[in-house]
Amino acid sequence: MLDADRHDDARKVCITTTTPLSPLDADGVAAAVEEALAAISAASSIEELKAARLAHTGDRAPLTLANREIGRLDPKDKATAGKLLGQARGRLQQAIARRQAELEAEEEERRLREETVDVTLPVDRRPRGARHPLEILQEEVADFFVAMGWEIAEGPEVEHEWLNFDALNHGPDHPARQMADTFYVKGTAERETPGLVLRTHTSPVQARTLLERDLPVYIACPGKVFRNDALDATHTPVFHQVEGLAVDRGLTMAHLKGTLDHFARAMFGPEARTRLRPSFFPFTEPSAEMDLWFPQKKGGPGWIEWGGCGMVDPQVLVAAGIDPDEYTGFAFGMGLERTLMLRHGIADMHDIVEGDMRFSRQFGTTGKGN
Repeated sequence: MLDADRHDDARKVCITTTTPLSPLDADGVAAAVEEALAAISAASSIEELKAARLAHTGDRAPLTLANREIGRLDPKDKATAGKLLGQARGRLQQAIARRQAELEAEEEERRLREETVDVTLPVDRRPRGARHPLEILQEEVADFFVAMGWEIAEGPEVEHEWLNFDALNHGPDHPARQMADTFYVKGTAERETPGLVLRTHTSPVQARTLLERDLPVYIACPGKVFRNDALDATHTPVFHQVEGLAVDRGLTMAHLKGTLDHFARAMFGPEARTRLRPSFFPFTEPSAEMDLWFPQKKGGPGWIEWGGCGMVDPQVLVAAGIDPDEYTGFAFGMGLERTLMLRHGIADMHDIVEGDMRFSRQFGTTGKGN
C-alpha cells in the first residue's frame, strides 16, 4: 500500500507541474516552495528525496518552468522575477542538502546497528580446507571400475620412452614423440637410444600390466599426464586421464560399447549414451572417437567428443608377448578435467588448476570426515 501511495503522490506531482506559474506571481511561487519543502521533509529515504528533488527542481518543475519565462518579461520586471525565483530555488537547495545529510546519517547509523560484529565471539582461526573436485572425481571413477570387478593400476609419471611409445605401436617418426608434444627428462626424440619422458598418457601403465600380469586383465588407470601445451581455457600442460584395458578371450567391440555406455551413465546420469565414430590410434585397430550425448551443450543438446577407444592392436599384444590369435582386448581413455567441466558446466580450465579454495568449496567437499 505504501508503494501505491507513493505512485499516487508522484502522479499528483506530475499534475501540479503542468500548471503554469508566472515568474512574477509571488503567492504562486511561495506555494510551490512550501509544497516542495513539504515533499523534501517527508522523504524517508535517499531514493524518495531524489524523487522529490526531481519533481520540484527538475526540468518540468513549476519553478523551473517559471524561471524560463523570465526572458520573455519586460526588462523592468526581470530583476524582480529573478530575485523572487532565485530566493525560492536557494531555499529548496538548502533544504535538500540538509535533508540529504540527515538521511545519510540515519542510513549510516542503521548500517552500524545492523552490521555490528561481536568481536568477543569465538572464531575458527583455522578454516576448513576443501578437497579438490578432481580428486573426488578420480575416486568416483575408481570406485565405478572396482564395482565392475576391474582392478586399479598405477605406474610412474617419469616413464621409459619404449613403454610410452614403442610398446604402444608409436613409430620412430610419430608426431607425438617430438619435443613439441613431449617433455623429455633424459634424451631427445632425435636420439636412437630411448630416453625418459614425462608420460603423455596413462597407456604405459597398460603396457606394464600386460608384461607383468597373467591374463585375463581388466584394469583402469587413472592418473596425471604431461604434454607440452600452454595453459588456456581448455588446455593445460598437466592434466589427468583415466584409461581402461580389457584383454581376454572373445572380447569384441560390443563389449567395449557396453562398458562405455555403462560408464557414461555413471558419470552423467541415466539418460547418457555414447556413439562411436571411426578414427585412428596407433595402439588400437579398429579405432573410434567416442561421443557423448550432451543435453547441456552450448547451442542446444547434441553430441560432444569425450574420448577415444578401440580394439587393442595385435602388434601391441605381440609386443607384450601375447598371442593375438588367442586373446583380444579393448581399450579406451578420456580426460578427467574434461569430464569434470562437462558435468559441472565449468568453462575455464584456469578455475580447476589455480587452487582457489572458493572453487573447491562450491562442490561440497569441505567436509567433515574427509
